Order: sequence, then structure tokens, then C-alpha cells
Amino acid sequence: MATKKMILDLDTGIDDSMAIAYALAAPDVDLIGIIGSYGNVYVKDGGINALKILELLGATDVPVYLGESHSLTSDHFDRMQVSARIHGENGIGQVQLPEPKRALETTSGVDFLIDSVKKYGQNLTLVPTGPLTNLAKALDKAPEIAHEIGNVTLMGGALTVEGNVNAYAEANINQDAEAANAVFTSPLHLTMVGLDVTLRTLLTRKETSQWRDLNTKAGTAFADIVDYYIDAYKETNPQVPGCALHDPLAVGVALDPSFITTLGLNMFVSTDKETYGRTIGDQARLDEPATNVNVGINVDADRYLATFMKYLTGLFAKN
Repeated sequence: MATKKMILDLDTGIDDSMAIAYALAAPDVDLIGIIGSYGNVYVKDGGINALKILELLGATDVPVYLGESHSLTSDHFDRMQVSARIHGENGIGQVQLPEPKRALETTSGVDFLIDSVKKYGQNLTLVPTGPLTNLAKALDKAPEIAHEIGNVTLMGGALTVEGNVNAYAEANINQDAEAANAVFTSPLHLTMVGLDVTLRTLLTRKETSQWRDLNTKAGTAFADIVDYYIDAYKETNPQVPGCALHDPLAVGVALDPSFITTLGLNMFVSTDKETYGRTIGDQARLDEPATNVNVGINVDADRYLATFMKYLTGLFAKN
């Protein structure tokens, strides 16, 4: 058992599935649970996808909890059609995996997070790779956890590049800018792994063919799932020669911050209509000596990819 514990907060699509695999394969951390979110898919579908991926990878001991099903300012969530195109209607590249034997947990994801912070404190790492609604809800319910949790490394935002929803906003932040702003302006110390670095960390069919050559259930399934993702990128992001490792990079950075170069900054998230979801430095706090967000602005992509392939290929070879 590792001393470090990790919770993933996922809207389980394709790169989320790779994030699960990375967390399971990493030797220096225990994945103690997954919180489902909305975004790439609807919240329950994402939770079921997470259970399917865990079962595929032989990790049926990891529980999955459902978080919030929509943003703080809405009463429902409508999945964007582009999400279905990029991740497939089922969220995992149209690959059909068996229905999971394990059921979703009945405790709420927000309560699971709060309870885990109380139990593990500084040894707990949270990696949100979807909207920040669950974390914002937890901070509202138990504000003290901002000082108790050891590490929060999120996938979301864009500081030095354009967003992927519009010129300002990245998709995860755009799903609930109000929640993101509550998190970014809280006392939490955050690491932001945004499009600035994830779009420089790419996977191609050269790598997925190595998984296929393993001739294992997990290797073949993940090769099929990620090849779908790569094909979707050809249509939606033709300038990118492969698919971006958005969510698994956040997991990697949470465990080894030296994968990225960061800029310390006090930030906020715009909730104005014209710039909704923009992650930007807060002029009102520029002169404060301490900053609460480390923003990834460069990445050692080659070293990260080598680690990623070592971890995932080794895991897939056993399953």
C-alpha cells in the first residue's frame, strides 16, 4: 500500500480512461476512488464507464461515486454533440465493454471527497479532469478542506493559448465557470494542467499499435478506444498530429510535478457572458506575495510520454 492516495474526478470519456489506467499503473500511489461528473457524457454514463474501465484493468476494488449532474447555475445538463463525436456516443470510442459487475456507490461523490480529506489529509491527491462542480460543492460544504488536502492538480483552462470551446474558454472550465471561479479564488493551492501543455503531449497510432500487439483484452480495447479518439482529432483538430493526453497528463503531473514548468499566479475565472470560462490572472491580486495557482506553461513531453507508455503498456500486458 502506498502512502499517497488519489481520487480522480472524471467525466469518463477516452482520455479520462487513460487517466484511470495511469493512476492504477503508477507505483507510488493508491487510487482509492473515482467521482463521476458530467461533461463528455452524462454523469451516470460516466460512472458506468469508469466501472467498466476499472474491471477491464482488473481493479474491481476501486469504488465509483456519482457527483453532481449539472452546473451550479443550471438544473440540467445537455451533452454537446461535439463531445459525442470526439468520445463516441458511449463515451469510450464506441467500443463495447461488458456491463460492470460492481455497482455504483450510494454515497455522494461530494461526501466521499470530504470524508477522504478528513481521513488522509496531506497524503490525499485530487485530480479533477472535468467540470469543477464537485470540488466547489465540497468547498462550500466543508471550507476547511482547502487547508487540509495535500494536492489538487486539475485538467482545465488555457492561459497562453486559445480555448477549445471558443477563443477564451477550455471545455471543462466552460461547463461551470462559476464553480471554477469558486475553486480558483479559494485558499486551495492548485496546479492547472491546461491546453498550454496538454496540446503538446500527443499520442499516435505508433503507440496504440504497441498495445494492440500485446494481444490482451486491455491492450486491444484501449487501442480501439484511442484509435477512435485519434480519428476524431483528424476531423476536429486536423492541426494536431495525434490525440492530446489531456487527463492522463494531469495525473502524471500530480505525481511528478517536474513534468511541467509552471508560472505562479493568482487567478480567477470569468463569468461574464462575453468571456465566460476564461482563466486569467487576477489584477486585484497581482501584488500579493503568495500565489495559489501553479499554471503549466511548458512540458517535457518526451519524458512524460515515455513514462506514460511504460506504465500503461505494463498494465495492459497483465490484463
